This record gives sequence, C-alpha cells and structure tokens, in this order.
Amino acid sequence: MTIQWYPGHMAKTKRKIQEDLKLIDVVIELLDARIPISSKNPEIDSLIKGKPKVILLNKSDMSDPRSNELWGHYYDENKQDYIYTNSITGKGIKELITAIEKKMAHVIERDLKKGRINRQIKCMILGIPNVGKSTLINTMAGRASAKTGNLPGVTRSNQWIKVSQRILLLDTPGILWPKFEDPIVGLKLAWIGSIKETIYDREDAALKLISFLRESYEHCLIERYNIDINPSDEDIDIYEKIAQKRGFIQKGGNIDYSRTAEMLLDELKKTKIGKISFENP
Repeated sequence: MTIQWYPGHMAKTKRKIQEDLKLIDVVIELLDARIPISSKNPEIDSLIKGKPKVILLNKSDMSDPRSNELWGHYYDENKQDYIYTNSITGKGIKELITAIEKKMAHVIERDLKKGRINRQIKCMILGIPNVGKSTLINTMAGRASAKTGNLPGVTRSNQWIKVSQRILLLDTPGILWPKFEDPIVGLKLAWIGSIKETIYDREDAALKLISFLRESYEHCLIERYNIDINPSDEDIDIYEKIAQKRGFIQKGGNIDYSRTAEMLLDELKKTKIGKISFENP
C-alpha cells in the first residue's frame, strides 16, 4: 500500500512560510514522539536556513517511555535542543519558553544596550498535520486562540498569538511534503492520524498495524484483546481472532473486517492498545 497526500493548499502554505521566515527569530519544530523520523518534514531544515530551532516531541505521553529515552540520548549526542511535550496538559511549555528566551538572550542583551527595551521574540511553529500544533498554542496562550480539530489540515491561515509578555508565536497550517520516498512513512503517518482517512485502505492499514505490533508489541495485542498468538499464525489469523473476540461477525458468520479495522485504528489513536512507538534512533 502506497499513501501519498499533498493537498493544493500545502504548496501555497510552503511559499507563505518562506516569506514569513524573514520575520522569525526562533523556529519551533513540532514532531510526534511516536514517529520522530516520519513526522519530520525533510524540507523544513532547508526552509529555515539555519535559524535557531527547538524540537518538541509532542504526544510523548502516548509513546513508549523506553523509546523516549533513546530519542533523548540521540538528540543529546547531536547537540539538538529538544523538549518532551503534551499539548493537552501543557507539559513542557515552561521549558519551551525558557529555551526560546535562552536562544535569544544575546540578541535581547544587544538590543538593551541600544536602548530597545521591549523587544519581542517572534517564533514560528512548524509541523505536519494533526501533530498537535493548535492545541499546544491554545494551552500556551491559555485560551482558544487557534482553531483546533482532530482532522488533518484544520488550520488553513497564519495567525500571530501572544503566548507571553515577550513571545509572539506564528501558527502555520500543517505541511507535508510532495512525495513520501519510503512507503512505510505514509503508513506511519496514517496510523497517527496525519493522513486524511478517505485516501487510503483502512483494512490494509489495520492489517499492517497488526504485523508491526506482533513484531514489537505482541504482549499489547495479547493483553488488550485477550487472544492467544501462535508462531504459526498469519497476521490475518490474528486479525480474525480479534474480530471474533469483539463479536464483529456479520450475518452468515463472516468476519466484519471493516469494523475491526476501524476499531483497531481508533484504539491505537486513543492509546488503548498501549503506549506505542513506531521508530527508534
């Protein structure tokens, strides 16, 4: 299964970001902690052209703590500023504001010497669709400043939001890149909800999810769905065992594959299967 999704407004957004970057002091790159590689737009680093950057690993409450630790070591070794965040609870926001001010401390000090005492720090938040940008901004600002939604691509226009006395944040719509070179990238983006549901085969995505979980989190499948998994079982066998346990059987005794797929993908999204990470450094 190959998934590609690049709506026309994303190309327009990319051009607008390039224009707005002239105004920006610090870039905040928001990644999904479950897939820090696949949720990183490979075009962003070339777009920002060396501007100071802080990486936020959002939804870190949904990812595997062991994986979070590995990513922490990775970013430390590469001397990259990173913060684990939870856009709903506000975890990591104080650390983010501190990191932004630290990166701009020398500029603020220079401006003070020139008599400019109220210099504001202008930041831009960048990330793929449905990674939690608007929710994070709302939490930072303490009010519903940016429209939020659980569908990829809700934010369509740029807006400035005041998040502290000194910091202004420019929200931008989520942008993907024109082509996923590796098919598994599109699949992982679909699993976390960054791809529009109507453009890919949900049953195929669910079957591939079972294959991944069987290899890396088999205990989660066994515990969540109260099934036995035998070495001889094919992925489809496990799929059908889950369906039978949930009673997803159509008239005539046939498995309701569609309903099972929707349940699996929904329970993954709600962390009911467990805290799952799909990538390690």
